[in-house]
Amino acid sequence: MEVQLTNRQQHILWATVRHYIATAEPVGSKALVEEYDLGVSSATIRNVMGVLEKSGLLYQPHASAGRIPSDSGYRIYVDQLITPSLRSRSVSQTDATRSLLPLSGTETLGREVEVELQKLLQWEDRSLETLLQGAAQILATLSGCISLITMPQTTTAIVRHLQLVQIEAGRIMLIVVTDSYETHSKLMDLSPIPEETQREPEVIERELQIVSNFLNSHLRGRSLLELANLDWTELDQEFQRYGEFLKNSVTELTRRTLAPTATQIMVRGVSEVLRQPEFSQLQQVQTIIHLLEEEQDQLWRLIFEEPESEDVGKPKVTVRIGAENPLEPIRTCTLISSTYRRGSIPVGSVGVLGPTRLDYESAIAVVASAADYLSEAFNYFNP
Repeated sequence: MEVQLTNRQQHILWATVRHYIATAEPVGSKALVEEYDLGVSSATIRNVMGVLEKSGLLYQPHASAGRIPSDSGYRIYVDQLITPSLRSRSVSQTDATRSLLPLSGTETLGREVEVELQKLLQWEDRSLETLLQGAAQILATLSGCISLITMPQTTTAIVRHLQLVQIEAGRIMLIVVTDSYETHSKLMDLSPIPEETQREPEVIERELQIVSNFLNSHLRGRSLLELANLDWTELDQEFQRYGEFLKNSVTELTRRTLAPTATQIMVRGVSEVLRQPEFSQLQQVQTIIHLLEEEQDQLWRLIFEEPESEDVGKPKVTVRIGAENPLEPIRTCTLISSTYRRGSIPVGSVGVLGPTRLDYESAIAVVASAADYLSEAFNYFNP
């Protein structure tokens, strides 16, 4: 969301969100003067809050009440105003904002989460399922939210045969047959080949067969997970012409073949979070519980969905606030999620679900640390 705020507007929005998260009460200018060192008068704060309201970042639930953050206000808070060490790694922050905002006591929470997980779980001596159950409970306790951890994907398909076939000039199909005799294919365009180096179709076919033989000798018997993490520098120099094409083709094919399928979601912390004032209406509580118990496949697809990361193999923390959630039962909630991985391949997800009035710094830190910890543990159990 592109909203340009002055430093003063940023600071007052930050203070308003922080105060509302702590109190669950509409925020007035007097409360901000008393609780925060803003360096301006109550009248100035009222004027700035009025501007923020016109921008859609704050609103008044009642004419005589103070103001509370909107979904858009929370989005600005998460994207621009929270402490850098606690944010999603994908969110940028200007130096001006960084110097403006004081650091909170939760600055080292991510490390505290890791210590707590290590102390309580001792995963070297436990099964993976027991580890995930323990992690779900710890995540709920530390975040004060409903925790959601999916069981890992168990795809172990093994390459039986691989073949490259020329379909037409400049177009090649990669065909992979697994040990269960399932066939997967990917059609790709080769990079433009200079006219002086173009070959006859018969020559191309022979080259493709040579490359296919080479790949089969190196890849047969490996799992698709291994192919996705393959060191492509192993390709011989004579096949360099096909190297980038093969890398993209095999990686995309294996990722598509490993497309996640819904697994059980471990849910903890429901009773605690439903005591929050935002969940005082029985009908809303019932729809959330129905989603958690009866429609986990919809929720699973949402928390496993991961945006592209600039750093290959580095998961992002995704924050969906209020109406940003496509599922109706949680459109008044915030869902924070990330994935745990085997190598660079996401195999499961970890997340928290709570009201939009959420301690975002803590929740993001908890989810990020839990995802990193579970990635380490999963690779220990599945080297």
